[in-house]
Amino acid sequence: MDIMVIGGGGREHAVIKALKRSKNAGKIYCLPGNGGIAADAECCPIKATDIDGVVAFATSHGIDFAVVTPDDPLVLGMVDALEEAGIPCFGPNKRAAIIEGSKIFSKQLMQKYGIPTAKCAVFDDPDEAISYLEKTSYPTVIKADGLALGKGAVIVNSLEEARAAVDDMMVKKVFGASGSRVLIEEFLTGPEVSVLSFTDGKTIVPMISSMDHKRALDGDKGLNTGGMGTVAPNPYYTEEVQQRCMREIFLPTINAMNSEGRTFKGCLYFGLMITADGPKVIEYNCRFGDPETQVVLPLLESDLLEIMIATRNGTLLETPVRFSKDSACCVVVASSGYPTKYKTGFEITLPKTSDGEEIYVAGAKLEDGRLVTSGGRVLGAVATAGTLSKAIKKAYALADEVSFEGAYKRGDIGARALAALGE
Repeated sequence: MDIMVIGGGGREHAVIKALKRSKNAGKIYCLPGNGGIAADAECCPIKATDIDGVVAFATSHGIDFAVVTPDDPLVLGMVDALEEAGIPCFGPNKRAAIIEGSKIFSKQLMQKYGIPTAKCAVFDDPDEAISYLEKTSYPTVIKADGLALGKGAVIVNSLEEARAAVDDMMVKKVFGASGSRVLIEEFLTGPEVSVLSFTDGKTIVPMISSMDHKRALDGDKGLNTGGMGTVAPNPYYTEEVQQRCMREIFLPTINAMNSEGRTFKGCLYFGLMITADGPKVIEYNCRFGDPETQVVLPLLESDLLEIMIATRNGTLLETPVRFSKDSACCVVVASSGYPTKYKTGFEITLPKTSDGEEIYVAGAKLEDGRLVTSGGRVLGAVATAGTLSKAIKKAYALADEVSFEGAYKRGDIGARALAALGE
């Protein structure tokens, strides 16, 4: 089968490398892809949000199956357009993708169907939001309603910070139309857990849990980023927590979406917090997380293409989904200055990888045959091993061999997880 993957980051590189292991995988295209992905797929410079361009490419190239991974094209209806053109797809349609496209929709869904989450209030007027914030307790959380590249949620510790956040989102429009409406949520405490899941709208199969590291600096300090590294499995996601999530969150979410006439097929991401009152939903994503995918898919032992086809066709219950008992670690190597100002165009030297090691490229392009930096998060160095401590050690050894001017990485990816394990 000839396959088309939409997107161009480290997540897509991980998906493509996993798809290449499938016995039925033929030629793989990536739109638009990047300089590193070009080693594993034919990259075509068509934007992930160019629905007409992507559909035209798929039909002219005889694509047998498409995988739509980024949030923007999913929310815009890329899957709907491809399916209408006769191209089978992995990913939710537009009606289902709203679960990430609107935080207000997802919050109201949880409230309506009794799915545990933080208490919140919704505002479309900045003055009303400020009036509410003058009476609330701190810290509290302010979220832009729409998509904001994973940066639309701000924890504020004072009224002054809250005013600034509302001004940025609702007045200055730093997130564009996504900040026209905001949610103000109670601040929850506890360990965070990311759980990706395959679902065909009837059956839901959670993948290996993971732990993301969002802050730019060691000790979870500095600005929020798209993610500086991940480990899997997450030690806080115990068997007891897993069973409770299935009973109180995962199945109720699938059933709620069905009841709303928005059946979800694809990868549904649950961002969870394990509070003193039990697990609660922080956010939903309508796709694979980044960089969670980079530690989850290397542990998948089953055929990813078969699973994706079953997810689309409604036959997930009869399809094997097996994961290794090993652990995985991803260390993101970024451009110095990320997530604010950083320079690009520096040549990258990549190490050779051994068994249980992968380099997933995110922000790089080919220039005169050389791989050079073109983004903030440049790549993820990933390793799997029998224990988490060994996986972390291997991932850092691999990351240390990556070379480009201004390369930066956190030095404590996985430290919290090891502490939870008593190591």
